[in-house]
Amino acid sequence: MKNLKRSIAGLSAVCLLSLLLSSCLKSSPSYYNPPIALVSFFQASPDEPALDLYFNNNRVNWNPISYGSGLDYFNAFAGQRTVYFYVQNTMNKLYSDTLTLKPNDVYSLFLVNTPSTPAMVVLNDTINRPASNTASIRFVDLSPDAPAVDLALNDTVKVSNKVYKGFSTFIPVAGNKTYSFQVLQKGTTTVLASLSNVTLTDGYVYTIMLTGFSAGTTSADKLNVYYTTNAQFF
Repeated sequence: MKNLKRSIAGLSAVCLLSLLLSSCLKSSPSYYNPPIALVSFFQASPDEPALDLYFNNNRVNWNPISYGSGLDYFNAFAGQRTVYFYVQNTMNKLYSDTLTLKPNDVYSLFLVNTPSTPAMVVLNDTINRPASNTASIRFVDLSPDAPAVDLALNDTVKVSNKVYKGFSTFIPVAGNKTYSFQVLQKGTTTVLASLSNVTLTDGYVYTIMLTGFSAGTTSADKLNVYYTTNAQFF
């Protein structure tokens, strides 16, 4: 399945693992809650081994994260954080980088590119309740070598002319409807990758991603379309 479900019900996150541990101040019976942000993660770098994700010294995941999978939104301390990617259950570092998180903001983090030249893509998510009878979708191009692309749903282009690391805003589409996603070479009907029989539900917010390589020769590293559920509103 190319669907990793994520949810924020009314923008309240269901966290797989919280990095936030409340600290009791000795001088007060109340609890101190440091400012936090919400971050999700998707592993979009083909050919990487299963990995562990750390923010500073805190491991985020319980289970290994493989290509095409990720984590729901989790709490992370605001401010500058160093993000580490390690080979599963080792301290063999694959890559690290820093990011700055603003309090109460919501982010999507992606690991991209090849194992020899890994990189991060960080998006600041603005998630709103879809209008009645609609869902919302966003498209992100995470393929380093694909040409500029368009995204079509059921043969109707919804997002145009995106290149590597390019992304759209969240846009409305009819909800409770089954779609075929087609990633097309820009301005043409040439299908580079597709995913069929996806039902987009009323009140849900989704991200659709192009991953892999135009030059890929195996099912693991060729161009693929994945989608995730960012939020659901009832």
